[in-house]
Amino acid sequence: MKKMGIVTIGQAPRTDLVPEIKTILGENIEIIEKGALDGLTLKEVEALYPAKDDEVLVTRMADGTEVKVAERLVFPLLKKQIHNLEQEGIKVIFLACTGEFPQFESESLVIRPQRVLHHVVSSIAKDLTLGVIVPDERQINSAKERWASAAAKVVVESGSPYGKIEKIENAARNLASSFVDIVVMDCMGYTLSMKNIVMSIVDKPVILARSIVAKVVSELL
Repeated sequence: MKKMGIVTIGQAPRTDLVPEIKTILGENIEIIEKGALDGLTLKEVEALYPAKDDEVLVTRMADGTEVKVAERLVFPLLKKQIHNLEQEGIKVIFLACTGEFPQFESESLVIRPQRVLHHVVSSIAKDLTLGVIVPDERQINSAKERWASAAAKVVVESGSPYGKIEKIENAARNLASSFVDIVVMDCMGYTLSMKNIVMSIVDKPVILARSIVAKVVSELL
């Protein structure tokens, strides 16, 4: 059986994420999970909370509790877990976050979803109005900058995958009223059922980060 590593910026196991990815990869792939926040209490995670000027990342604890962490503070923890997977002989590692990180120095192949997602979306939406859904309102400005080169116009709304579904529904309604041509759900936490809800409201094609990247990884495996 082939093995693949998944590193989340939150805590493993990611029961909300890995089962859906496994349906794409197939049953003959063994997934080894590790999380940047593994072993930490909620109180200890508070030390990683974003300051005013930090890039915000939204994730969850093993029990499903939503937490927000600073990208610069979680990066060293991610590097450590990638190294741990290397030591276990894992050759392909799926970074389960669409955030932008510095280069990981690794002998293994580290799949960075933001790069995959951006290339896929830009190849489709270059002359269109792109709607983007991100987890937190503090991510809206950086998302606009990040996606500006991918489409003729970009509209960004927020709705956390770890909160009430009404937030995502509201984001979808706002995108629909902005007459977007296509939507990207820019977080690995968004599920297939959430995608279907957004698609039913916007009535336009919707790209889900986790499934696009998982399909690319399946080619590598």
